[in-house]
Amino acid sequence: MTDAFELHRLKRRPQFLAAAKGRSEARGGVVIQMLDRADGSEAVGLGFTATRKIGGAVVRNRAKRRLREAARLLAPAHALAGRDYVFIARMGTADRPWDRLLDDVKWALTRLATPRAAPAPAAPSGRPADPSAVVQDSPPR
Repeated sequence: MTDAFELHRLKRRPQFLAAAKGRSEARGGVVIQMLDRADGSEAVGLGFTATRKIGGAVVRNRAKRRLREAARLLAPAHALAGRDYVFIARMGTADRPWDRLLDDVKWALTRLATPRAAPAPAAPSGRPADPSAVVQDSPPR
């Protein structure tokens, strides 16, 4: 994960919409969406956004500045090459203590870097596959 790679900014709406279809992790002051581009490029794309729900222009700009700095510090060590990341500010991003915000970003990037196991398939009838997992509603009389 510490390979040297090029960082570039995501600036166009289709890039943000594509990343929204990938995996995401939320933690404290940030939501991070990740998309594996699978285009063979080693570059990492970074995008930043804040909705009007978190505040006025001053608050949104401060939140995005803080996320950009956190990404600048942590992305080289924790981001995966060939992926696009979108950092979404949350309500407390602008006021969150700096060390906690860095912790949130690091945690989310680490979770996105670890592959997830596929969920266990359900039985066709919608019931649990294991009959011993069935819970009775009331005891027998």
